[in-house]
Amino acid sequence: MSRIGKLPVNLPKGVEVTIDGQKVAVKGPKGSLDREFHPLVEIVREEGALRVTPREATQQGRALWGLSRSLLNNMVVGVSAGFTKVMEVSGVGYRAEMAGNTLKMALGFSHPVLFDLPEGISCTVEKNTIMTLTGIDKELLGQTCAKIRAWRPPEPYKGKGIKFAGEAIRRKVGKTGVK
Repeated sequence: MSRIGKLPVNLPKGVEVTIDGQKVAVKGPKGSLDREFHPLVEIVREEGALRVTPREATQQGRALWGLSRSLLNNMVVGVSAGFTKVMEVSGVGYRAEMAGNTLKMALGFSHPVLFDLPEGISCTVEKNTIMTLTGIDKELLGQTCAKIRAWRPPEPYKGKGIKFAGEAIRRKVGKTGVK
């Protein structure tokens, strides 16, 4: 039995859910999201909540049970409260700035890195080094942050690069001089 799958998805005020077969559309104050769920899970509306149950007791059905519940919960939380990720740029000369819908970063290359933000994701830059990305789709937000971080992941010797706020970088000791 899935411990996550058994939990109901509570619907806050102002969130409307439309279930059409396996397609679920969620609409709230921040926007709307829709997703097609796997046929092995069933989504049922209850009193002020949604419940996900597996249609078959197979291994795949049980595996998709908790996943589907988490995806549905992320949709409800996204349209009601939204998601935020904070990233930090650290290194001498490394900085970021917004130009319209494009994130312009100086990351030690001979040219500036231009990154077009996908629709539904917004970014604000504070002090040229702290980027705050927000959006209602948790999956798209995480993928966008991963693409930004891939331009210059933090390196273990000086800690230079793009990292998530609060992320611990395992530092290595550099070369020692011969005595």
